[in-house]
Amino acid sequence: QVQLVESGGGLVQAGGSLRLSCAASARAFNTYPMGWFRQVLGKEREFVAGISENGGRTTYEDSVKGRFTISRDNAKNMVYLQMNSLKPEDTAVYYCALSLDNGRPYVPDTEYEYYYWGQGTQVTVSS
Repeated sequence: QVQLVESGGGLVQAGGSLRLSCAASARAFNTYPMGWFRQVLGKEREFVAGISENGGRTTYEDSVKGRFTISRDNAKNMVYLQMNSLKPEDTAVYYCALSLDNGRPYVPDTEYEYYYWGQGTQVTVSS
């Protein structure tokens, strides 16, 4: 059974930074792509960033490119999302997710490609 636990959310002013962490209990963690998604109440969950099994490939949603950075530490079973230059529109619940679609030449970027999910952590950016 895979468990994902997010941490690091909170309240920050616009222009500030936060670092989200996700601890994974999965065996062979280094064989699975990982992703971050976010959801605003009443809206669909959207992809934010994804990273390949070994961290060699990353992909980002357009609105966060240049501001957010996804990374992973396979030795610690951790994935991170460094968020800089935060904007009020980044306010959402952020979810960590694990994809079973390993070995692909691209990083999964839709929620249908991710099988396990954390419970989420709230990020609120004030203006």
